[in-house]
Amino acid sequence: MYEVLESRFGSEWLQALTDEMRLFGNKYRQQLDAFTKEGMFPRDIYVEMGQRGWVGPTTATAQGGLGGGVAEYCAICEQVARHSLISPQISVQGQQWLNRWGTPQQQARYLPGIAQGTLIFAEAISEPDAASSLKALTCRAEQSGSEFVINGRKTHVNLGVEADVLLTYAIVPEAGLTAFLVPANAVGMTRRQTDPIGLRLLPTSEITFDNVRVAEDSVLGRVGGGFETFVTTFNVSRLGNASEIIGFSERALRNAIDYAKARPVGSSVVTDFQGNQWIVAEAYSKIYAASLARDRAANLADAGEDVALPTTLAKRLAIEAGEYTVNECYSLIGSHGLYTDTDYGQLLHDMKVYRVAGGSLEILKNYIAKRVLSDDGLLR
Repeated sequence: MYEVLESRFGSEWLQALTDEMRLFGNKYRQQLDAFTKEGMFPRDIYVEMGQRGWVGPTTATAQGGLGGGVAEYCAICEQVARHSLISPQISVQGQQWLNRWGTPQQQARYLPGIAQGTLIFAEAISEPDAASSLKALTCRAEQSGSEFVINGRKTHVNLGVEADVLLTYAIVPEAGLTAFLVPANAVGMTRRQTDPIGLRLLPTSEITFDNVRVAEDSVLGRVGGGFETFVTTFNVSRLGNASEIIGFSERALRNAIDYAKARPVGSSVVTDFQGNQWIVAEAYSKIYAASLARDRAANLADAGEDVALPTTLAKRLAIEAGEYTVNECYSLIGSHGLYTDTDYGQLLHDMKVYRVAGGSLEILKNYIAKRVLSDDGLLR
């Protein structure tokens, strides 16, 4: 739902997008379900999504994208989750990085392919003993002449095996955290597929860097500037997370209501009972509130405002809405949701991924509390 989302293409575009993505999901439903079950990336379907502008919403049309902004990014992510399509989240983050920090040469080399879905982007940030704390990263990049030599391990890398280029965060001695664009064919890189419980169309991997050499021009931004590149992208990418969670929530509630309205209980149906009606009311209210917070944050982002707090609030509210809705839908559907030929089990797993990934619920709460306690103006 887009109550106050301000698309630069207008409200008619939002409605047309909703209809088009629903039809697209129906067209490929069987294939997407099979890929989800196997935990495989549907590259051909993804490329078709790219041709429609759904993989590059925030990249200019001249560079292969849709030419939209954060509002369009949010709308696409919501419909992706609503219809169980392939998330462009990782790709959009890559484009955000390149659009904001890339050199003209880096942009020309990577942006068009990433935006169109023909070049697969991945980000290698988390490590076995470091995730939310960038200060705890141990992957190192030592300068050697005109090159950097990277050593370390990365984990939870979506599309790490499938990727053509990986944005890798490593510590440069005496300079600090630095981001590198590492070609997937770099000598010394080993990639091993892992098996996630959720978001299975974006398979995860573990990656080992063993004396991987990259040129100086592979640095994104400046040497030692990794934290600033990270923050500017992830503040906005939380809205992609929030939008997908909203889409999951809408899918769960819509499907549960359709089932419950037709499920007889004596001379009544499931939705005739007040307790079940209250579940519907509570779930819808939470989804509505999360959508409003997401819409406002997206509008502020497109206006160039500081969005660190609004995007954090949006994702925190979306997680609350998603977990409540997916869990409580079982009161409406009962044993119908206990089988793998329905969406509910996979939705539970997808929700758990986004409760942790891209800023865990606990990290979000910490940040919100810190801002409220340090700024009396927020409660005037």
